[in-house]
Amino acid sequence: MLLAALLTVVSVKARTLVVYYSYTENVHKIVTALTSQIDADVVRIQPAEKGLDYEANNYAIGSAQIAAIRNNPSDAASYPAIDAVDVNLADYNCIIIGAPLWWSQMAAPLQTFLFQHGAEMAGKHVGLIVSSASSGISGVESDAKRLIPDGDFFSSSLWIRSSQTSNAASLLSQWLKDINYDAMTDIEDVADNAPEYYTVYSLGGTLIGSNMASIENLEKGLYIVNGAKVKKN
Repeated sequence: MLLAALLTVVSVKARTLVVYYSYTENVHKIVTALTSQIDADVVRIQPAEKGLDYEANNYAIGSAQIAAIRNNPSDAASYPAIDAVDVNLADYNCIIIGAPLWWSQMAAPLQTFLFQHGAEMAGKHVGLIVSSASSGISGVESDAKRLIPDGDFFSSSLWIRSSQTSNAASLLSQWLKDINYDAMTDIEDVADNAPEYYTVYSLGGTLIGSNMASIENLEKGLYIVNGAKVKKN
């Protein structure tokens, strides 16, 4: 006889972290609009050297920083120093990066953060939002994938031109739908009384699988798990 006990599979939201750098405040405005639509913690990257006038001499400082990274991207000394960031990336399943574009590349201070922590983002969902005046964003995407080589990147990045910043909320809303953010950040878990090891069968007795993933990937319905009839909600 089958046991009548039901194990409920519940859906919870993965934790999301938004990491960004903003000099002109365009990316800051975009991140503010984003966090009005999703639940996320936010980290703003700040250069260690204060008071730099990036606009002086046709943005000479930023240009030199990007050139240094291009010339030797594997050397930590190529990246400008940033303030220490107190964040435990292990606490997050999804990382969204807000990046200005500098000379067709990701802004140098943000590259520093990813150079230091990109390895910790292995296997995590990674999204990219780029702000620029006019240029395309392929170089920023390449930087992100170089610095986070094992990240699970969303299907598309979002490019918000500087002239579109005031319309960021609607652009972000559509992007979140396009990348299926809600589904991508859902995590299914089982009740506390669930066993650690599962043997999963259909009601007809066909073996489906034997582990936690066997339950997590099931369609909604009734199944037999270790002798108990299980309803997936």
